[in-house]
Amino acid sequence: MTSEIITSKDLKKMDPVFGQHSFDNHEQIVFCNDKDTGLKAIIGIHNTVLGPALGGTRMWNYANEWEALNDVLRLSRGMTFKSAITGLNLGGGKAVIIGDAKTQKTPELMKRFGEFVHSLSGKYITAEDVGMATEDMDTVREVTPYVTGISQSKGGAGNPSPITAYGVFMGMKAAAKFQFGSDILEDRTVFVQGIGNVGEGLVEHLMNEGANVTITDISQERLEEVRDKYGVKIYSGNDIYSEEMDIYAPCALGATINDDTIYKLKAKIVAGAANNQLAEEVKHGLILKERGIVYAPDFLINAGGIINVYAELENYGRQEIMRKTENIYNTTLEILDNSKVNNLTTHNAAMNIAKERIEARKKENLK
Repeated sequence: MTSEIITSKDLKKMDPVFGQHSFDNHEQIVFCNDKDTGLKAIIGIHNTVLGPALGGTRMWNYANEWEALNDVLRLSRGMTFKSAITGLNLGGGKAVIIGDAKTQKTPELMKRFGEFVHSLSGKYITAEDVGMATEDMDTVREVTPYVTGISQSKGGAGNPSPITAYGVFMGMKAAAKFQFGSDILEDRTVFVQGIGNVGEGLVEHLMNEGANVTITDISQERLEEVRDKYGVKIYSGNDIYSEEMDIYAPCALGATINDDTIYKLKAKIVAGAANNQLAEEVKHGLILKERGIVYAPDFLINAGGIINVYAELENYGRQEIMRKTENIYNTTLEILDNSKVNNLTTHNAAMNIAKERIEARKKENLK
């Protein structure tokens, strides 16, 4: 039996964290493992200049650990800028649990995960994300106070998905105002990709306004359920990006705007709930701009959820939650106008505002 000789060049390729393409000076990456419950999780803390890192926990059956790490790095970074641009005194964090939420999630696993969250002493505060439900956050709450999005019956703000959907709807209307001169979405053709809790909430708002909505999802059962409930169309083709539409609303996983899709895209607006919709932010943001497609920055318009759970920390009520979420419309318009005046991509215009707020706070902290 022979052993492989690993060279320094090989080791460089294998840099597990600092060498990751998505690593962006994250403050802390925590790997969590528990043999008894089968827990394998990663907590990413990107930045805590504005406050504790708040972000949801996603449970997903990742193909491998590299994929999970890349996801938590991208998601936690996005949370930093989401909180900053929304004016919340929070940093950016996120967690992923590797596994099938339908078959591998147990109360014991969630409690063990909560204990890992608790060990960070409030530097990271968790919440609900893909593969999670409000009752899971209630379970985590049994072992740590560093969790938001718990049931209203337990003093929490409840499921953040409806508020996230409403914020995306507000951002979409602002993008329509900018692109078409009117924010009325009646008769506009909208393709919603991914109809989880947020996607369904967006569909409901769109149908109430009279939009022509087509949906797509990996679950045929879910598609039929939402079709029967709202009277929308199910997409039966095999290349959604080549379809004629006014608005493309990605509401599932990220990076659907990539080298393979961006030149096929016929939409005039991209506005959805998914995080990290641009596979390469600078490159693909510029291509969208050059093609005249208005991109409503995802970390801005999907901020309704974090506004909702932040209410638990700041003790403000439903009326203030809705006011802050509705204001996504105004902020989106400001950023789109700013991008036009200064010849910037909409992504860069939004990022500049977020980074300026973080830098200002950093200077204050140094005084």
